[in-house]
Amino acid sequence: MNYPNLISSKLPNVGTSIFTVMSKFAADNNAINLSQGFPDFSCSEELIGLVNKYMLKGCNQYAPMAGLMSLREIIAEKTEDIYSAKYDPETEITITAGGTQAIFTAISAVIREGDEVIIFEPAYDCYQPAIELNGGKTIYMQLKAPHYLIDWEEVKKVINYHTKMIIINTPHNPSGSIMTAGDMAKLEKLTKGTEIVIISDEVYEHIIFDGYEHQSVARFPKLAERSFIISSFGKTFHATGWKMGYCVAPKKLMAEFRKVHQFLVFSCNTPIQHALAEFLKNKKNYAGLGIFYQKKRDYFISLIKDSKFTLEPSSGTYFQLLRYNGISKEKDTNFAVRLTKEFGIASIPISAFYHNAVDNKVLRFCFAKKEETLEKAAEILNKI
Repeated sequence: MNYPNLISSKLPNVGTSIFTVMSKFAADNNAINLSQGFPDFSCSEELIGLVNKYMLKGCNQYAPMAGLMSLREIIAEKTEDIYSAKYDPETEITITAGGTQAIFTAISAVIREGDEVIIFEPAYDCYQPAIELNGGKTIYMQLKAPHYLIDWEEVKKVINYHTKMIIINTPHNPSGSIMTAGDMAKLEKLTKGTEIVIISDEVYEHIIFDGYEHQSVARFPKLAERSFIISSFGKTFHATGWKMGYCVAPKKLMAEFRKVHQFLVFSCNTPIQHALAEFLKNKKNYAGLGIFYQKKRDYFISLIKDSKFTLEPSSGTYFQLLRYNGISKEKDTNFAVRLTKEFGIASIPISAFYHNAVDNKVLRFCFAKKEETLEKAAEILNKI
């Protein structure tokens, strides 16, 4: 049946995300899936029990639009304890349906037609479409490989009176790099005296390695006063399918954030909010996360140390980049497909994180897996 062409696409260049594509490809080829970023082990039985407890107690109707006050209060305590930053749970913290929703909401609250937004590539794929949907213009800056660092002098050159927002991500997906206190000082200096708003995507804030300390924007008062900070319970508690996160921001920014939030999702999962509020009271439930994942990173690296891939150990997140230029000259997309079909292991080609498909012969692998999964994956990688 033929239908009239009623609309023209608002995102004509956007297709299905690379994560969906590669996960389906992995399933179709019965391959080990180290592509999409999710653990293959369960989250805490205690946390699951708490969710069930609050469901049985009847906490199954709408939560307040901004989130349960008990959860916002414990987030405020946690943020002050870790970053020495005070946020008012009444007016400066909102519970969201995951980090992606929080990012979309923050962009929608601020960006108008013609506003410019600086993002750093390789970049997580939800930033640019949200900017475009809101009429903004994306300004792409490349992180400097192989360590994926920001060149702040280059950033300075592109800032102008159209620049409305800068989006940063630390620890960084997909590279696993982290921003330093020096980076934050430079960002603070660049934005001083401007009306530039920051979105700081910090969903991997607790997954940081080698004794480094996460440099949240919250640690820097002059940056924090112009920033939305995005966090994820899904990443922290191995429950990505729950799609639960939160945003903290100063009162004026949060007021605008909530105007969008209330019409986007209104409120988020009530029993899970009750469970998280109780679970977060024990700091041990998140304080050891860096050590937990560093052991997995180190184990994965030790298993593939004799392979033909080369790497720089990830500094954060649960992703490890592997460079294959000593193995093949194929495009990373083609090589990733071939590894899935012929060898039975799925990854993400890093060119997918660039608007112009920059190909540095690098693939991203998720090591948030059971030891036996990593061992099977390493056995394959060592044969390539």
